[in-house]
Amino acid sequence: MYFSISVPALLIALALSLTAHASNQPFIRLRKNDTAFLIIDHQVGLFYLARDFAPDQFRNNILAHAALPKVFNLPTILTTSAETGPNGPLPREIAEMHQGAPLIKRNGEVNAWDNPDFRAAVKATGKKQIVLAGITTDVCTAFLALSLRAEGYEVFANLDASGTLDRRLADEANDRMRAAGVTTMGMFAIAADLMRDWRNTPGTSELLPFFDKYLSAYAFLARAHGAAVTNGTLLPGESTS
Repeated sequence: MYFSISVPALLIALALSLTAHASNQPFIRLRKNDTAFLIIDHQVGLFYLARDFAPDQFRNNILAHAALPKVFNLPTILTTSAETGPNGPLPREIAEMHQGAPLIKRNGEVNAWDNPDFRAAVKATGKKQIVLAGITTDVCTAFLALSLRAEGYEVFANLDASGTLDRRLADEANDRMRAAGVTTMGMFAIAADLMRDWRNTPGTSELLPFFDKYLSAYAFLARAHGAAVTNGTLLPGESTS
């Protein structure tokens, strides 16, 4: 059998098809009154699997993911996988942030959704929107995100706090999640969408200290402006508005 269509034409048709599919995805906004956070297997032993980030950067990112729901007073569920073995426990900083929050210690399930206690804890929040990050993008994050989508949740994957063995695996996992309707975002975008308006509460007073600790690029911008106002060193033509 002979097909007259050329390979380049086939590739263009495929690209157009994917673009059309992507354009059909609605813009779903985070609603802080209907959102829960999940911290998936950010364990000290598994930390070494996240090789698509510099270690210091990834440590900062997973701590930021754990700290953000505290700013908005959002329900948070933590889970670990076989922490008595080489996977190890959660970092002490995360455990101390969320004392009293549900911590589901799975003994064997790779996909957290396969654990009945974890499923019950998520459902008990009563929230329809889930923000999650896992120690490995292609396993911990993607498996759970796809399971939550199948259950009808609106799912937001924090890519800053999800890492894996290399960039290719991360890209493929992110494509798979997006194709299933998962919204992929970074920490700054998640924080901004939850806040929506700097005049809200939480707003400037609550988010600027958070960014000062976890987003240095924005923190030092704010510090520089604050120092200029305090010291009276605004340059001619510079405005404080």
